[in-house]
Amino acid sequence: MKKRLLATLAIPAMLAACASSNTAQVATEQVLTNNNWVLTQVDSEALSLPEQMPAPNLELGADMNANGFAGCNRYFGQAEVKEGKVRIDKMGMTMMACSEPEMQLENTFAKTLSVWSEASIQGDELVLKGAEHTLTFVRKAK
Repeated sequence: MKKRLLATLAIPAMLAACASSNTAQVATEQVLTNNNWVLTQVDSEALSLPEQMPAPNLELGADMNANGFAGCNRYFGQAEVKEGKVRIDKMGMTMMACSEPEMQLENTFAKTLSVWSEASIQGDELVLKGAEHTLTFVRKAK
C-alpha cells in the first residue's frame, strides 16, 4: 500500500519537473557565464554557412568578458545583464573584409549583441531578441 502511495505521489512530481525544464527562463549571469553559445538561427531561420565557415559564437567568461567569432571577424567586450536583458558594451572587433553574405551576418550579429536584447534560456538554447533581430544559440562544450 505504501509503495502505491509513493508511486502515486512521485509521478506528478516527475511530470512537473519535466514540464518545468521545457519552460524558458530569464537569462542570468550565472546561467550565461562559462559557456560557449553557438549561433544556430537568425530571425527563426537556420544558418546556411559555407562548409569551411564556422558559425558565429558568444563565449562568456566568469567575469562576463565576452569574445568570439562574429561571421568574419573576432570580437571582444564586456557583457552586461540587467532585468532579463543582455548586451556587450564597448565591443571591439578585428577589421578583416569578407564576402557580402558573411559581412551581412556579422553586421546583424554584432548589432544585436551591442544593444539591449531580451535574453531567455530553455534547456541548452539561448534566445536574444533585439529590436530588429532575434538570435538563437545552442550551448556547446568549451
